[in-house]
Amino acid sequence: MIEMTLTLALQAAEATRLKAAALGLAMTVSVVDEAGRLVLTLRGDGTGFLTTDTSRAKAVAALTFKRATIELAALHATQPFWSHVSAVSKGEALPTGGAVPLLLGGRLIGAIGCGGGSPEQDHDCAQAGAAAVAASAAR
Repeated sequence: MIEMTLTLALQAAEATRLKAAALGLAMTVSVVDEAGRLVLTLRGDGTGFLTTDTSRAKAVAALTFKRATIELAALHATQPFWSHVSAVSKGEALPTGGAVPLLLGGRLIGAIGCGGGSPEQDHDCAQAGAAAVAASAAR
């Protein structure tokens, strides 16, 4: 059963957009469902032309490995495998900072990836989107 809906993806994207605006950033956000299929991409005004691709690939990596990509990026230094993920996945998964899994009622329903700022800023924006999805479970 697909639990990621367009409504949830829009809620996550809007929370991300607001966080990016508060940080003074142009941000692109992509949301994928639990199978890694794209649900939504919103390209922020003034973002780089690759942010639509990288935000989606970050989301796929967060979903695939069930953890924030900022954690995966930190593994590059100690575990060389992580530096090859993007090449092995033919660019479909990008384990660099800026994406987190999306949980609804404790269940993994997808992931959100961001591009436009530093890895830490992208991560913070993705976290805002994830918090919006998690909060919807309480409603």
